[in-house]
Order: sequence, then C-alpha cells, then structure tokens
Amino acid sequence: MALADITVALAQVDPTVGDVDGNASLVAGTVTVAQASQVDLVVFPELVIPGYPPRDLLLKPAFIERCGRSLENIAKTTKGITAIVGTVRQEGNALFNTAAVCTDGKVVAYCDKTHLPNYDVFDEKRYFTPTSRWGLVDISGQTMLVTVCEDIWVDDAARDEVARNAELVVNISASPFYAGKGAEREGVVRRFVEKISCPVVYVNLVGGQDDLVFDGGSLVMDRDGRIMAQAPRFTDELLVVESGRGAVAAPVGRDEEVTEALCLGLRDYARKNRFERCVVGLSGGIDSAVVAALAARALGPDAVLGVTMPSAVSSKGSVDHSRHLAANLGIEFQKVPIASMVDNYMDALESFFEGTGSGVAEENVQARVRGNILMALSNKFGHLVLATGNKSEMAVGYATLYGDMAGGLALISDVPKIQVYALARFINEEAGRELIPQAIIDKPPSAELRPDQRDDDDLPPYDVLDPILAAYVEDHLPMDAIVAKGFPEAVVCDVVRRVDANEYKRYQAPLGIKVTTRAFGSGRRMPITNRFRE
Repeated sequence: MALADITVALAQVDPTVGDVDGNASLVAGTVTVAQASQVDLVVFPELVIPGYPPRDLLLKPAFIERCGRSLENIAKTTKGITAIVGTVRQEGNALFNTAAVCTDGKVVAYCDKTHLPNYDVFDEKRYFTPTSRWGLVDISGQTMLVTVCEDIWVDDAARDEVARNAELVVNISASPFYAGKGAEREGVVRRFVEKISCPVVYVNLVGGQDDLVFDGGSLVMDRDGRIMAQAPRFTDELLVVESGRGAVAAPVGRDEEVTEALCLGLRDYARKNRFERCVVGLSGGIDSAVVAALAARALGPDAVLGVTMPSAVSSKGSVDHSRHLAANLGIEFQKVPIASMVDNYMDALESFFEGTGSGVAEENVQARVRGNILMALSNKFGHLVLATGNKSEMAVGYATLYGDMAGGLALISDVPKIQVYALARFINEEAGRELIPQAIIDKPPSAELRPDQRDDDDLPPYDVLDPILAAYVEDHLPMDAIVAKGFPEAVVCDVVRRVDANEYKRYQAPLGIKVTTRAFGSGRRMPITNRFRE
C-alpha cells in the first residue's frame, strides 16, 4: 500500500493551554468532521490536548489526570477512523510527550517523543522523559513511523533505519514561528525524506500562546521531496489529502509573515485572555502607528482606542498625524493633553531637584504620565494596553520604565526599527492606500521628550544599530567579530554596553511576540546582576 491508498486529514488547530476540556471538544469535533469526509486517518498537532507549551501545569497531577480522561473520551469518537493525537502520558514517575493512536473507540498505541529540545524557548527536559524506542505501528492498513516534532530535526541513525521500513512517516509538531521558519521547516522535512525515501505527513500547531506564535504550514511531502499538499499558515485548517494530493497554499513573503504572526499573536492573546478592546498611545510616530494598524487588522477597528497625549514639547504634527492615522484606520480617537499634569508633577519634585540640571529624569516624567493615563483607562474599562516600543529601543534601553514601557502586551518589541518601517510600507501596499500616513513614515524618528529631539541624537542610525544588535543578540557574536564586519569599534562598544546595562528594564517589560530567532523573553535568559564583559 501507499499514501495514495488512504485519505488523510491534517488537523491544523488552535488549542488553548490549560483548557483541556475545550481542547478535547475541539479535537472530537474535528474527528467528526473528518469522519463525514470519509477520512481514514486524521492527524493532530503535538500536545494538542494540554495545549503547548503547558510548562509547569505539567507538575500538577490533576492536570495530567484530566488530559488522560480527555484522551479516553476522544478515543471513543473514533469509529471507522484513526486519529493521532498529541498529549501527555504518565507511566510511574515518568511523563512522556506522546502521540496517541486512537481507532475504533480506543487507544491502540503510544508513540513517545525521543528527542527533547532544551534550547531557545524550549524546556522539555524539565518535564518529560525521553523514550529510546522507535517502533512501527499499523494504521489503516499501512506501516507507519509516528514521531513528535524534534524527532525529525536531529540526526538519528536508529530512527532512519526504522523509517526506511515504513510506508509513511507522521510527524506531529508544535514548532513556533520566527521569520523564515516556514522555509527552514520545509528544508528539515525534505532532508529527512531524502535520507529515508519515504513520504511524510507533517502537522504543525497554529495559534498564539503568550509570547509564541505557531504558524501552521502543515504539509505532505512525497518520497521525492515534493510538497503534494500544504495548509495555509497562520490560520486553522482541516486539509484533506486524497490519493496523496491536496491543496497547496501560496507562499508567504517576509513582511507578510511577520505581519500575520503579530496579528495572530495579538488576536489570540486578547481572545484567550478575554480582552474585548485594546488601547494604544498614539505619538504621531512610526511605532505607535504600526501597532495601531496591526491592532485594527487583528481585532477590528471597533476594538481599538487610540489616545494622543501631547505635552508642551509635542509638535503639532504629532497630534495631526495621530488623528489622520485614526481616521484612516477607522478606530476611536481621543486627546488627553498632559502639559498641566507634567507641570504639577514637576512642582511636586521641585524641592528634590533644586540645584540640578534638567535632563533625562525631567524628560521621562512625560512618558510616565502617559503610561499612567493608559493604565487608568485599562483599569476603568478593561482595555488591553499595547506598549509600542520596538526591539531596537528595548535592546539599548531607549524606553522609559513605567512610562512608554507600561502595558499588557508589547506587540512589536521583537521587531527591529528597520523592520517596523518595512511593515508600515507593507500594510499600505496591501491595503492599496495610506492606512499609515506617508508623513509618519517620512518623518525622522523622535521620542519628542525635548524640543527638536531626534533618535539619532542619542543612538547610531538604525541602519547601523540594527545589524549590530542582530549580531550581538541573535548571533551571539563577540565585539571583535562585529567590528570585523565593518562597524566602528567605539559604536559597537557603546551598543554592547547599553544592551548589557539594560537587562533590568527588559525583565520588567510587558510580554512581546517573538518574530526573530532570539527574542528578549523566555528564549533569552541573561542575568541582571552580571559583570561579564567581552
């Protein structure tokens, strides 16, 4: 037999971590739909029952027990169909990340994960025990090797030997997104296929979970490395593959995939945490404009409130551009002047600051007043505050703690400044009109905390800063290697010093959506108290 002899459904679904009963209902409902389509085999993503990543929920016995009961209930729905379902399995003191094979009303096999990732955002060795067994199972009359995510990413001669005796390999995954990850995954599956000369059904999770986005892209690849079916990315899909073939989604470019990832991350964060509206402080600058545009796209214009908060040093354009942006996006717009509040704040501090020169402390009062206003609106109306700082600013501390860093979600905190501009242009191009006014894109970036302030008064130009940050933060290059790329040594030293000195700020920053290979967050765990210098 061959893949062409069975009908397979790739169930690219969006579960919620901890909602075991809801996830089980999602799986069971999808099984029912697959049955109606005369599917022989339906495949679900890794850990679909508990949701991914469940983290320390896995330390709760009641959580593990509920996952077990839910699997039993799902198995009862598999009359005339086989379902492969990602879940957890307890055996003595060992906990396994497993693919459960369910058919004819019962669980007939468990295929446990062998290779447990423990890098970047992954921490699976904290919870799971690896298996050392590679075994074939008979599913729908075919001999299959069922694997879990990382099991096909690493070299394993024993696995390859078993896989060469299979008619089909199934891999269930929860592989998080970063820009370029889709093409990387396809390459991993293709290299695996080349070694084993066997077709692969690969099913990936979709949806947002805290700082992670799972982008789907589930696929079927034949033994020659050709993609015969592929689900669209960033959306749930039940892709039915008959005679080894199915629909193939169009490829997604870099700016589009980052846009889609940010929107999915925000949409699921709001939905799964029960936020109905969000609020964005509009400065008239590029960062807040892109955040507002993404929010309107993800949640709908009616769910977004834009607030401009001009101070005595704000330009007229900052208010006008913000108003123009809000009108283009169709979002609610409010103006809250803060000059008098800043004056009152400074009056209260006058005796403390007497005899000192004016500087950053005075400038940051404005940002902190704005942060307080946005958080007051959040407290009063339950809105989710979206912080607007980008990765370049967060890296070097060019952001005010308890000011513009205030919020519940820092949507673009893993997007470098140059990429922010690229997203703005993409958003306008896709819309076929200026959702983000061109005047915002064209104006020099400025925090507007002092008269005529520009970012490049305090920072290197972003076309210099961003590559240095990528080399240091994402690629872990030492300073001499970065200098060897052609950057001035003094600039590199200053940037590295700023990155290291501002770790304490990032520990207190809101959660951000990961879109690069190394985000500030769960995948980067630098100590605050740290005297190591390169």
